[in-house]
Amino acid sequence: MTRVHEGAGRGPRSALESPAASARLQAALTAGMQPNSSQVEALVERCAVEPDFFVRDMLTWALTRHDTSVTVERLLSELGSDVPQGRSQALHTLSKIGDARTWPAITPELLTDEDDEVARTAWRTAAGLVPPGRETELAETLATQFARGDREVQRSLSRAFVALGAGVLPVVERAATARDPRVRAHAIATKRLVQRPEEDFDAAIAEARRIVALRGAPLVEG
Repeated sequence: MTRVHEGAGRGPRSALESPAASARLQAALTAGMQPNSSQVEALVERCAVEPDFFVRDMLTWALTRHDTSVTVERLLSELGSDVPQGRSQALHTLSKIGDARTWPAITPELLTDEDDEVARTAWRTAAGLVPPGRETELAETLATQFARGDREVQRSLSRAFVALGAGVLPVVERAATARDPRVRAHAIATKRLVQRPEEDFDAAIAEARRIVALRGAPLVEG
């Protein structure tokens, strides 16, 4: 009898660890349809290791269905995880929940995280949750990341600036005079996108690089 009871208690966690992605997806769906605070720990833990995008997305949905007083605190603690996917998925889920308590936890360390996916998710989450009046402060930190990574990383940073709006353009314009031509190009492209959100990123960055090339060597400080 004891073994049966223990096995039943491990049911939801065991289902989330099934070798079959379809079974894990169903387990996450069930957890969201039948929210119970006892499942939060297993759901958050699975987010950190789940390889399937669709299952991760369902795990996030399931967590948003649970009591935020339990879920948010657990997710905030996950931001300090040693596992990059744990940090990025926690940020992603917190962005979906939209709880104001999240903002103080999005530290400069997360915004400049060495893992690109964590940093990208932190930029998006911060841009969506920044309190009124703190946009420039956030933009100053984001500006340190210009020219980072590949196309997708740079596009994510530009989109974060677009979300912050025209009020942060002075920060972007300052970066557009940086010594590093890659930083200048990314900042110029970002300025175009803030002013014309409908413009394609690839077109904006191509034009920005052309402008930087025409201007020649890096600017010399006066």
